[in-house]
Amino acid sequence: MKIEDVIKSEAPLPIGKRTMLNIMYTQNIIGENFNEILKPFDISPEQFNVLRILRGQKGRPANMFVIQERMIAPTSNTTRLVDKLLNKGLVTRKVCSENRRKMDITITEKGLELLKALDPKVEEHEKGYSKNLSHEELEQLNKLLEKFRGELN
Repeated sequence: MKIEDVIKSEAPLPIGKRTMLNIMYTQNIIGENFNEILKPFDISPEQFNVLRILRGQKGRPANMFVIQERMIAPTSNTTRLVDKLLNKGLVTRKVCSENRRKMDITITEKGLELLKALDPKVEEHEKGYSKNLSHEELEQLNKLLEKFRGELN
């Protein structure tokens, strides 16, 4: 469906506005569907992101700075996100032995099991959106999005 039909615009949209609306609308649909996947597991997309970052540490602890810089949508609420994960038993937090001002955050076995249960659902979600495009089109889309953000050299 064209974005003009979605927003019920009778006038043609300037290409820049049309592009921005298409990106925002698509992100909203993907986000809503992703939230539905996470809802039965009682975690938010941001908490899921933190858990994936910690799993990527392969058993090594991460501090708040590491988590913050790797977040898809960086937020000032990283401490609150970690607190919620701690209360759910999905992460541990302890004072760093080398720098007592830092906290070491590690994913627990329960956190790893949660991600293991979510992995096939998330993969299916991702494949569901990419199935309509060829590999070459997906590569092109990624390059165009990076270029759109001004990140392509």
